[in-house]
Amino acid sequence: MAIALLSAFVFVAVLLVMRVQPSTAASSTGPSVLARINVALNAGAGVFLALGYVFIQKRKIAQHRFCMLTAFGLSSAFLVTYLMHHAQVGSVPYRGEGWLRPLYYSILLPHVLLAALIVPLALFTVYRAWTGNIVAHRRIARYTLPLWLFVSVSGVIVFAMLYAPGS
Repeated sequence: MAIALLSAFVFVAVLLVMRVQPSTAASSTGPSVLARINVALNAGAGVFLALGYVFIQKRKIAQHRFCMLTAFGLSSAFLVTYLMHHAQVGSVPYRGEGWLRPLYYSILLPHVLLAALIVPLALFTVYRAWTGNIVAHRRIARYTLPLWLFVSVSGVIVFAMLYAPGS
């Protein structure tokens, strides 16, 4: 029940912040400090997710736990700074043209949809490990890890495409 409520809260918070008019206009000179923090947190989460996978394959449980909890913490911090950034700046329009435009949106769409799904999946996965239900943890982690990795990596790609020179 707590996971469902927290997931619903996050979903509503993201929807609300995207509907609010930004207090300052998005800068065309490049990413804000919060946007740079966002991409660093997202990339860091992806690195720790990958390391956590390597450690569990080697049966190094303590290192796996450390990496996965670090990834969870980084993703949680990302969510907070993401909400702060969008409350200040609003949505940043993609300015690329040609074949990059459909490529950008083909990455952005699954990124956004899976980002919404990853919140309850990550919460359930961490909860099951935390409570010692390792069989259930493994069952859901098989799906959570690749989706979470995709969200982290695609978030970095979206950032790079938004702020690349000439876009």
